[in-house]
Amino acid sequence: MNGDLRVGMWLVQPGLNTISQNGTSRQLEPKVMEVLVCLAHHPGETLPKEHLLKTVWPDTFVSDDVLVRSISEIRRAFEDDARESKFIQTIPKRGYRLIAAVERVNGTAQATAADSWPAGTEAESVHKKRNLRIGLLIGITATVALPGLVALMPADKWRGLRGKPELAPIRSIAVMPLQNLSCDPSQNYFADAMTEELITELSRIKALRVISRTSVMRYKKGCGEGHSHDKSLAEIARELNVEGVVTGSVLRSGDRVRITAQLVNAPRDTNLWAQTYDGDLRDVLALQSTVAAAIAREVNVEVTPQEQAQLGKARPVNRKALDAYLEGQNHFQESFELAIQKTGWPTRSEEEYRKALAFFQLAIQEDPEYAPAYVALSQVWRTPWVRGGMDLEKARTALERAVELDDTLVQAHLQMAYLQEANGEWNAAEREFTRVLEIAPGSAEGHEQYAHYLDGVGRREQGLLEHEWAQQLDPETDHIPTFNLSPRERVQRKRAYMATHLLIQGDSWELGHLSYEAGFYRDALDNWTSVLDHYGWTELAGRVRRSYRPNNPMLAAKQLGQEIEKAAKNHWFPPGLEADFYAATDDRDHAFAWLQKCYQQNDYQCLGNLNTEPWFDSFHSDPRFRDLARRAGLPQ
Repeated sequence: MNGDLRVGMWLVQPGLNTISQNGTSRQLEPKVMEVLVCLAHHPGETLPKEHLLKTVWPDTFVSDDVLVRSISEIRRAFEDDARESKFIQTIPKRGYRLIAAVERVNGTAQATAADSWPAGTEAESVHKKRNLRIGLLIGITATVALPGLVALMPADKWRGLRGKPELAPIRSIAVMPLQNLSCDPSQNYFADAMTEELITELSRIKALRVISRTSVMRYKKGCGEGHSHDKSLAEIARELNVEGVVTGSVLRSGDRVRITAQLVNAPRDTNLWAQTYDGDLRDVLALQSTVAAAIAREVNVEVTPQEQAQLGKARPVNRKALDAYLEGQNHFQESFELAIQKTGWPTRSEEEYRKALAFFQLAIQEDPEYAPAYVALSQVWRTPWVRGGMDLEKARTALERAVELDDTLVQAHLQMAYLQEANGEWNAAEREFTRVLEIAPGSAEGHEQYAHYLDGVGRREQGLLEHEWAQQLDPETDHIPTFNLSPRERVQRKRAYMATHLLIQGDSWELGHLSYEAGFYRDALDNWTSVLDHYGWTELAGRVRRSYRPNNPMLAAKQLGQEIEKAAKNHWFPPGLEADFYAATDDRDHAFAWLQKCYQQNDYQCLGNLNTEPWFDSFHSDPRFRDLARRAGLPQ
């Protein structure tokens, strides 16, 4: 790396990490320079990607994306066009080839493949590998023992020590779904959990806007398929309106975990940093904290002492407890999906529910101080779709224990707020939401749920600010309320949003209500029945569609309500959705019957909608509304 080279008309000085020509000098990242030197020592040869990766990143796992971006940086520095390259050719499915003439500065002979690496390189490589292994060992030990120290030194000082120029701070970032390198489907949930944990850790930093998990998961790909459909990271960054993108992977093998993370400056399409962290599974949360702290350092944003302390706070995890917790989450999600869909309900849904309950209890048995397991257990005890599944006292007890073990656990405080809303403890719920946003100012769910709370208690102006924060953090979901718009304006805005964003079935259900209110009856029916189709209720949806008559649009709406009423006798249906449907169609008797079910099932979100959704506005003068609002503790 010490010998200067001439590649074409450019002087390459590896010792300075620069290339220059006619007084113009350009800086390359050290690893990018190593890729260039490796190619320059084999001019005219096609070097496989594997060779380049092993040479430049020995004993360290990085994905092909790092190499691709390094080649892109080299081309940009040389002002080379990849379509008509004069420097580096991409050989499909094989690797890369340097086609420009290469000369050593201390001589005029052109370098050849036989005259590639200087004498002693192999010994240097062995020495570097030995040092790397020692460095990794020290790094892992430091990660386990002192994970918080990595965030203590200011970013500009770190860059100065490493010879990097100071960059403008990155204020917004998106963490792409971490890839499951094992290709074992059973490990997918582990990779997703690690993605969510990294997002949660970064959301603790107030100066950094971190895109929510909901918005990034649409870019998830299968094993070996890369990170993002056919879109570049720059395109994804533009879609999510962020300056930085984090990509990476997770590989778990027994009790060992390897996490790889890479940070890209999206506007410049520049790879800023890449690192691999190896450790024991019990220290996986400490590893995530370390990765988050390193990213915070690299993006050069202000991290307060309190945030540094939170990033450094991660207790060891019992492997059996973690496995049981993840398995429980898998079964719990399956239970909900089966409850929503017609197939196999209620028997299979209850079977999955019981499995989830058993696994969460096993996690606590294996590690009585593992706080996330208590949060998950509380969610199980609040489950409305399983007969005999709801026990709010047990749910509260589990949450109190979780908060006692870890007062910085975001989900513990969120779930406590939901529980308090369900019991009409509105002041206590607000204290929990405030605590959530103290812990994680960048939590999209925290801002959104606090916004719903504020809407529900009549503080709409304050709630709008929280909705706007949630929109910035979760751009793929429509968070902005439509209180002041006309029915037709609401429909237009919802349609425009759905045309450009990732959709959930709730969007189509809501558009049905809005369309019906605006007089677009056929559109309303199409949206409602599309949701039924999604949930597997195709025969029901077909009967409703056939009942539509242009001269009597109420007939189809009435048919839809009757069909769901019949189906709900043997199949759980979210009472809030049905209450909203009857409110939108101005069927008050049925609406209040389903609102009563919301109250009986402690459906806080449904009850909160009484003061927020436009289709309930005309209900406020009804004595039944006032009675329900009084019992739910809502302001009237």
